[in-house]
Amino acid sequence: MKLLVDANLSYRLVGALRDLYPDIQHVRLLGLANADDSEIWNYATNYGSTIVSKDADFRQRSFLLGAPPKVIWVALGNCSTSRIESLLRQREAEIRRFEGDPEEALLVLE
Repeated sequence: MKLLVDANLSYRLVGALRDLYPDIQHVRLLGLANADDSEIWNYATNYGSTIVSKDADFRQRSFLLGAPPKVIWVALGNCSTSRIESLLRQREAEIRRFEGDPEEALLVLE
């Protein structure tokens, strides 16, 4: 499973979650920190990644365009990186099921 963490989430999630998601990347570490949503969407599509974001624009794009790529929308308000890490750890089984389901394009985590 390849997760691509968006710029609105901390790059520290990569190191914190690599034990569960070995192929996790962050846009900042890929030189895409200033990329627009279309560039990130295209990168994720080309590399088979699932976008993880708090950005509602990716949620909307998922509604309009479907997958690929898949989108995990973190629907939490202002919160700590450790809270997001905890959420992604607690919901690992659900994330893996989502990743394997060819019909699903969007997973909302709250």
